[in-house]
Amino acid sequence: PPPGLLCDLLWSDPDKDVQGWGENDRGVSFTFGADVVSKFLNRHDLDLICRAHQVVVEDGYEFFAKRHWITLFSAPNYCGEFDNAGGMMSVDETLMCSFQILKPSEKKAKYQYGGMNTGRPVTPPRTAQAPKKR
Repeated sequence: PPPGLLCDLLWSDPDKDVQGWGENDRGVSFTFGADVVSKFLNRHDLDLICRAHQVVVEDGYEFFAKRHWITLFSAPNYCGEFDNAGGMMSVDETLMCSFQILKPSEKKAKYQYGGMNTGRPVTPPRTAQAPKKR
């Protein structure tokens, strides 16, 4: 999206090394520190912000700002490149959050060639003679 509110809502990222606002390595929008999260939560009488749109490698979810901010990423092995887990968050009627971790399945190449010793029977060469009938 063009620069502005929508762009910043989608592309700004938390950064534990930033206080206030900073430049974003993605080349779009900003980074922000835990102090920005705290001010926003207090101003709007909220306890938690849950967001996505950023790969989280370890468990598919990651806390920030003393557990008042959580990033969820639910696509395990994103694009076949990150070997990341996915995370799902459930919220019960008492607002207790619980998490399920979606581990990536084993990586498999789209087109795999293992050479001659792959455990498959070898196709006989064309020059082989057919057995004679009796």
